[in-house]
Amino acid sequence: MTIFFIILFLLYGIILELSKNTLTGWVIAAAIIICFIVIRARGKRRGTWSRRRSFIAVLLIVLVLGAVYWLTAPPIRQIPAVASKTPEITDTIHVKQGDLTGVYNEEHTARIYAGIPYAKPPVGELRWKEPGEAEPWEGVRACDTFGPMAMQQQSGVLYDSLTHILGYHDYRIGTKNYYRGAMSEDCLYLNVFIPANDSEEALLVLFYIHGGSLMTGQSYYSEYRGEDLAAHGIIVVNFAYRLGVFGYYANEELIAESPNGTTGDYGLLDQIAALAWVRDNIAAFGGDPNQITIAGESAGSSSVNALCVSPLTEGMFVRAIAQSSGIVAKRPYHTFRTMDEALEMGTAIKEEMGADSVAQMRKIPAEELLQTSYQNNAMTVDGYAIREMPYLTYEKGENHEQALLNGFNAKEADAFLLGIKATAENYEELLRPILGDYASDMASLVPAGSIVRDQHFIIDAGGDAKGSLDQVYSAARFTWSHDLWSDYVADEGRPVYEYYFTKTNRSLSNYHAGELPYAYRNLWRHPGIYDEADEALSEIMQSYWVNFVRTGNPNGDGLPRWEMRDTKQKQLIEFGEEIHMADDPYQPIYSLLKEYQDGLK
Repeated sequence: MTIFFIILFLLYGIILELSKNTLTGWVIAAAIIICFIVIRARGKRRGTWSRRRSFIAVLLIVLVLGAVYWLTAPPIRQIPAVASKTPEITDTIHVKQGDLTGVYNEEHTARIYAGIPYAKPPVGELRWKEPGEAEPWEGVRACDTFGPMAMQQQSGVLYDSLTHILGYHDYRIGTKNYYRGAMSEDCLYLNVFIPANDSEEALLVLFYIHGGSLMTGQSYYSEYRGEDLAAHGIIVVNFAYRLGVFGYYANEELIAESPNGTTGDYGLLDQIAALAWVRDNIAAFGGDPNQITIAGESAGSSSVNALCVSPLTEGMFVRAIAQSSGIVAKRPYHTFRTMDEALEMGTAIKEEMGADSVAQMRKIPAEELLQTSYQNNAMTVDGYAIREMPYLTYEKGENHEQALLNGFNAKEADAFLLGIKATAENYEELLRPILGDYASDMASLVPAGSIVRDQHFIIDAGGDAKGSLDQVYSAARFTWSHDLWSDYVADEGRPVYEYYFTKTNRSLSNYHAGELPYAYRNLWRHPGIYDEADEALSEIMQSYWVNFVRTGNPNGDGLPRWEMRDTKQKQLIEFGEEIHMADDPYQPIYSLLKEYQDGLK
C-alpha cells in the first residue's frame, strides 16, 4: 500500500507540474499522503486497520487531492511586461489621454509601454459597436503590465503543456509560480516597444496584428514580442482586438442602430482604431506617424490585407508585411465570408442563446456567449470597413500599401488537418470542399501519394494521400493568396518581395507560424531548441524585415540578394538550409484553383 501511495504521489505530481499548479498543491498533497501512511501504520500495529478502512481512506484521499488540484490551479493575472520584480521605470511620456510610464527590459536594450488603452472598453451597451475613443486618465499611468487577452475559448494548462512537449518541444520544468493570462471583454489595449535610448531622428514603426483564426491570440505572445526589433532601432506596436462572436458577430439590428450601417467587422474596426491611435500618439514615443508598416501573420495577415483595402485606412500606413494568409481570391478560403453567411450565422447564434433581440444578447454574460458552437471567425464586406470584395479594390489599383513583403511556410495546412484520415479511396472527396466539381481535376494534378519536385507532383514511395491533401489545402487556404497578392502589387509597379520558409528545426519547423520567431528574433526564448544555423537564419531574416520597414526594400549589405517580384520575375526567396531564389512549388495548383474560382458566380 505504501508503494501504491508513493506511485500515486508521483503521478499526481506529474499532473500538478503539467498543470502548473502552485507549490502549495505539492505541499498539501505530500502532507496528506504522509499522514495517511502514518495513520495506516499505527492502525496496523494496533490491529484496528481493515480493508474497508483502506478503501474509504483511498476514496477520501482521491477526493481531497481533486479538491487540492482545483484550489491550487495557477492563478489568473495580467502578465507583467518584464520578468523582473523591480524593473527600472522609464521617463514619463504624454499621450492624448494622459501621462504614462513604461519599464526597461532586463537587458536594458528596449523600453516597453504595456497595456495602454486605445479605445473605450467594448462592454455593456458598447458590445458590438464601433470602438469609441479611449477615455483620459488622471495622474501618471504605470504601463508595466500587458492588458487582458480578448474573450476566447482556451484549452487547459495541462493541454498546453502537452502541446509544448509534443509539438513545440520546448517544455521546461520550473519552480516559479505560473500565472494564466487574464481574459476580458475589456481588452482594447496596446503595447509599444521602443529602443532604450532616445534617437535624434524620428523612428519608423512596425504595427503588428496577431493571428489565431480571429478566434484566439494575445498581444504578448513570445514569438512576436518586440524587444529585439526595438533594439535594432525601430518601434514595434502590438495589441489585442475583439475575437470570435465578440469581434465578428453580424446582425441586421446592429446595421440599423449603427451610424455607419455596419456589422460583422468589429475586430477589424478595433484594428483600425489601434492604428489611428498610433498615428495620433506615436510621435510622443519618438516615432514617425508617416512611416508606419503594418504587419501580421495568419489571421493577422488577412487582417493586413483588409487594412490595405479599407477606405478607413487610406494614408495611415506606407508598407505591409503579410505572413501566411490573404483575402484577395475571388472567394477567399480563410477568415472571410459573405454578409449573407455572416447574418445567417448571427441569427443561428441568437437562437442558440435563446435571445429575441440584440438588447437581450448584450445582457448575456461574456463567458456564456463564449460557449457558442459556431466559429464566428471571418470578416465580411460590410460597406464601411470593407467596401467591396478585396480583389475588386486591387483590380482598380486602390489598395493602400506602397510596398509589400509577404510569404508562407512549406507545411501551412498540415497542423490543421491532423485529425483527418486520408486514403486513396476518399482523397478526391476530401478535396471537394475547396474545389467542388474540380476535385477530380486536382486529384489528377496532385495524385494521392505524390510529392512536389520542380513544380511537378509525382508519385513517390515516401508519399501518402494525407501528404498530398496537406499540399493542396496549404496552397488553397494559405499560399495562393500570396501569389495573387504579389501579382496585383507587381502589376501596379510597386515593390513586392515574396518568401518561402522551409527551414527544419526541433520545434514547429516549417509548419504554420514556424517562421515567426526567426523574423522577430525570438529564438532565444526557447533555449536548447534552435542551433547556430537557426540563429544565423534568424539574424538574416530580421535584417530583411527591419530593412523593409525602413526603406521598402529588404536588401542590404552582406545579405543574400532578394529579387523583387515583377511581371516577369516570379521567383521567391527560400529560407531554408540555404537562402536562394526559387520557384513557388505550388504554381500548378494555383492555376487550377483560379480556373475553379473563375467559374464561380
